[in-house]
Amino acid sequence: MLTDLFNFRRPTPDYERAFVEDVAVRESAPPDARVERLILLCWILIAIKHVAVIWAVYHYRIPFHQLWVNAPTWLLAALATGIYYYHHRRA
Repeated sequence: MLTDLFNFRRPTPDYERAFVEDVAVRESAPPDARVERLILLCWILIAIKHVAVIWAVYHYRIPFHQLWVNAPTWLLAALATGIYYYHHRRA
């Protein structure tokens, strides 16, 4: 890393060609309707799971709060959904 700090060599003729000359930007694909239906189905299943966990914790008197199970599920699902819609917001 520091060996070229005091390198006083002159650049070779190929030096200027080593830089990026062109950048091509592709537009992202529009959101897929099947994927959005899958996301909706997953959120419905998550809601059913939340209700089942709340019921099980109170019915069987499990000694921890139901949010220890439901909060990570909700947070990761919200993160994944947010990333998907952030990626496709311009389309």
